[in-house]
Amino acid sequence: MTDITLTILPEKPDDDVAIEKLSERTFGPGRFTRSAYRLRENVTHIRALSFTARIGTLLVGSVRLTPIKIGKAKAILLGPLTVEPPFRSNGIGRALMEASLKAAKEAGEKLILLVGDEPYYGRMGFRKVPRGRVKLPGPVDPERVLVAELAEGAFENVTGMVQPDYSRK
Repeated sequence: MTDITLTILPEKPDDDVAIEKLSERTFGPGRFTRSAYRLRENVTHIRALSFTARIGTLLVGSVRLTPIKIGKAKAILLGPLTVEPPFRSNGIGRALMEASLKAAKEAGEKLILLVGDEPYYGRMGFRKVPRGRVKLPGPVDPERVLVAELAEGAFENVTGMVQPDYSRK
């Protein structure tokens, strides 16, 4: 990053309104119809694994991780990852991802799923889920369903429906 001082911090309850406004600006009202958003309905994201990015006091980015299950396997759903458009291409998204992946691994999480672009997320260890191996609620482009193992072999033999995991916080 050049010429800006970025601060990555764990998300706090006071950040909720600003994060919602950021998501509204960057994703619009259509975000609520997406499969990944359906998985987040009525389940609390894991605040200790979710981070914000600030330049000074201005919130410019956010990433949240939400507990899910893939079949019977525990996993984490990454997203939304969002950065204010004027601040994109400065490494903010990558810095948020690195913080959340590190925190998740340190917390003992083994598997992270997301819906996104492989060219972007592949640089951080995500790869396409083989077609038909997992099913998300609602329509989703199978080419955009990605997984990262935080523990070697964590995705081996994992298959099934992706659903919220209400037992974890």
